[in-house]
Amino acid sequence: MPDPETEELRLEQLQRERAERARARDAAEPAEEHAADRRAERAAYLKEKLDERADSEERVDRET
Repeated sequence: MPDPETEELRLEQLQRERAERARARDAAEPAEEHAADRRAERAAYLKEKLDERADSEERVDRET
């Protein structure tokens, strides 16, 4: 089972990504939309890395 901190961080990044995607949709200016898209992409990337960390933690638990 992944570390509770990892799970919390994964959830936080998912929420950030969704919020930034919503900001991008509602943006009045192209620059605002672009900035929100970039923040959403970064949150998605961080969540992906946390997913990898959780998988690694699960493998270690199974091996011990």
